[in-house]
Formats: sequence, structure tokens, C-alpha cells
Amino acid sequence: MNTTLFSSPLVLVFLFYIVVVFVIGFYANRVTSNLSDYILGGRHLPGPVVALGAGASDMSSWLLLALPGAVLINGINQIWLPIGLSIGAYLNWQFVARRLRVYTEIANDSLTIPAYFDNRFQDKTRILRMVTAAVVLLFFTFYAAAGFVAAGYLVQALFGLAYIHALLIGSLVIIAYVCLGGFVAVSWIDFFQGTLMLIALIIVPIVTMHHLGGVQATLNDLAVKGQHYFDAFHGISLIGVVSLLAWGLGYFGQPQIIVRFMAARSKNAIPVAQLICMTWMILALYFAVFTGLSGQAFFAGKALQHPEMILIELAKILLNPWLAGLIVAGVLSSAMSATSAQLLSSASAASEDFYHLIFKKAKSKNLVWIARASVLVIGGIAIWIASRPGGNIFALVGYAWAGLGASFGPIVLISLYWKRMTTGGAIAGMIVGALTVLIWESLSKHGGMFSLYSLLPGFVFNSVAVYVVSRWLSKPVLAAVTTEFEKAERLLKT
Repeated sequence: MNTTLFSSPLVLVFLFYIVVVFVIGFYANRVTSNLSDYILGGRHLPGPVVALGAGASDMSSWLLLALPGAVLINGINQIWLPIGLSIGAYLNWQFVARRLRVYTEIANDSLTIPAYFDNRFQDKTRILRMVTAAVVLLFFTFYAAAGFVAAGYLVQALFGLAYIHALLIGSLVIIAYVCLGGFVAVSWIDFFQGTLMLIALIIVPIVTMHHLGGVQATLNDLAVKGQHYFDAFHGISLIGVVSLLAWGLGYFGQPQIIVRFMAARSKNAIPVAQLICMTWMILALYFAVFTGLSGQAFFAGKALQHPEMILIELAKILLNPWLAGLIVAGVLSSAMSATSAQLLSSASAASEDFYHLIFKKAKSKNLVWIARASVLVIGGIAIWIASRPGGNIFALVGYAWAGLGASFGPIVLISLYWKRMTTGGAIAGMIVGALTVLIWESLSKHGGMFSLYSLLPGFVFNSVAVYVVSRWLSKPVLAAVTTEFEKAERLLKT
């Protein structure tokens, strides 16, 4: 490694960013005294923090790396995924956020999604909660591994380290601040990181287009690519369009996202958070598209070895080194945001939904340390997986997104709106949704209908299973469950 590297403005800004992250982590540690604080921030987060936390934990490095790179190579036909995600996120805020915030507090102050399912249906067997927690742990361990790989590649590109050393640095920073401050740290750092991500995505394409002579000059430079470059339907089938739009359905079942709704100060904080998050998300998504387009115009005729690094390449060429360092920090923050949220969701499942379920008299302070130990164990497994990455990282993310969305999404939605939904219906729907994704993905290589994104059939079949089993194959719901549901409905109207 070059010993003069640490005099580089770009690297100094990046290191300052890491210091800020740890300052927030230490502060969060001071205000974390029990498991509710560690897992859910004591349900005291303001609307803006809830908003950018939900956005930053959702988008990850896909937003700043994969999407601009895909647009650079393929053109505007990549727009369907941002459209699908925008619609899905809006519907999630509109139909889930307020209800989940109210219902999880009424349902025995549920701190996690598995706990909510357990308390919502008053499942005395605890089977539903254990199965849900197991699914969360499985998918999020691989999800975290994917985030560690992305962080490792970025640190490697910045410092010129061997991949394994870069991986350890990037992943240990994330593990450290999650252990230190828990949900409060993750949420405030995500607020900080979400702001950085948006700044990076706005500045780079604007500076690039200005360098090229403006918007019209940029479009003229892109015209040499042919009309198909601006054709949203070029090179993509109807199944392909539907598959990209279907990604939006995944929002309803992503614990790392919907847990942010549960942490809001009150249901009245949700509308402000929704406005901020959707504004942030739409700006971020479409400026990511502009980054890919302006990058294609800037590097016209030149083949890039790593198209997904277009944002960083443009920043390093066109911006002052100090500002470029801020952009690199923003890119790394995108990987850190999602991965920290996934680690925390996994730790929550391990401490609250396994350990606390078995050791019912465990003290709250002890449970905080169990959660921190869980972060270390799960993080260690994820590092081990990431140290020998195989396959496409973003394909792995897509697989996990489908698995979580198809397993949990319909159950979250239906449980909030239908009081006759039963424990049996929830278990059946979860199993059917998960199995559909597993089977559909294994058959996807045959093409045809199986080239459709597995989340869509998994979501539909899960919903059907929930209705059929709840309506005809289960015992009627308990009176106490109905009473609790009606109480939540009354509170939502106040």
C-alpha cells in the first residue's frame, strides 16, 4: 500500500466520515439502557430519522453502483425497476406504516416482526414466531454477506488493499457501530448516510452534464447510441417489465424497513416521514438514472472495466478531491446502511425471538448483551461467506428480497386489515410463499413463465393460502384477538 495515500484529500474525507459514524455510535450507546432501546430506539424516533432510515436501509449500494451501471450499459429500459420500487414504497407507507406502528404497540409492545406475528395471533405454541425468526436469520445472514462484499470492494478500490483486508475493515466498522449503539445508532447514522447518498447522486450528474455543455448537449452526445437507448421497451419482454415492477411488492415483507415504522414517536409522525422518504427516494432513484446517462455521454466510445463504478469514476475525474472524498463516503454509506439494518434485524430475532422466548425471565440489560453477541456471531458468519464470494451479489440480494417479500409481505398486510386471519393461515401462507420462491427460482433456467420474478407468484400464492386456510381450514379466531384488532382500529381513527 502506498504510504502517501493517507495525505490524499479523498482519503482524509473518508476517514473523517468514519470518525463521525463512531461518534454517533458512542452517543447512541449512552442512551441505550434496555432491549427496547437497543432494538427499537424506545419508539422515540422523529419523523425525518424514520424517513431516511427507511430509505437508506432499503436502497443499499444497488442505488449508487448497480443502477447507474445498468443504465450506462443498457439505456432507459432499466427505468421499470425504479418505477416499481417507487410505487411499492409509497403503498407500504400508505397502507402499512400507521397501522403497524399502532398495532405493534397494542400487541404486547412487539419489538420485532416475529414478535408481532406471535402477539397478533396470540399463538400459544410459539411455532409461528420461531419459524419467522429462523427465516429472518437465514436470509439476513446472506444479505449481510452481500453488503460486506460491496463494502470490501469499495475499501479495496480506495486504499488499494488486498480484498480480504478491505473486507475486514469495511465489515468490522459496520459490526462495531451496530454493537455499540444498536437501533439508535443505526437510525441516526442512516439519517446521516441517506443525506450523503442523495448529495452524491445529485452533484455528480449535474456536474457531468455541465462539463458536457448542458442537458441538450448531453442528449446530443447520447443520440449516437441510437433511438433504442431511449426506448423503455427495447430489449425487454412483457414478462421482464412485469418482473421489474414486481420488485415493489417486496417492501411489505422487509423487516429491516418496516421496523422503522414501529420506531416512530407516534402514528402522527408517519405522514411527515412518508413525505420526506418518498421525496428522497424519487430524487435518489432518478438521479441515479441520470448518472448512468451522463456517464455514457462522458465516456462515449470508451469501454469501462467496471461500469458499476461510474459514479466514483466521474467524481474522481470532475470534482475537487475533497468533494470526491465526500462522494466516495456516500457510496460506502449506501452499503453500510442496508447491512447494518440487516445485522440489527438478525440480532433482534436471535435475542428477542429465540433467547428471550426460551429464557422468559432474562433481564432486559442481559438481553442487550445477547443482542450484541448475536451481531458478532452473525457478522462473523457473514464475513466468512463474503470472504469467498461466489455468483452475482445483486442476484443474491434479489433472491433474498423475493424470499422475505413472498414469505412475510401478505401476512403483514392481511393481518393489519382482516381480523378473521388465523395462526394457521399465517403459517400456511409463510410456508407456501417461501416454497414458491425456492421452486420458482430453481425452474427459472427453463425460461417461459418461470422467467417471471419469483416474488410475484410467491406473493399471490401466499395470499391465497392465508385466505383459504383462515376462512375454511382453521378454528375461529380467539375473542381476545378480535378485541385487540378492534382496539387498534379505534386508535387509528383518533
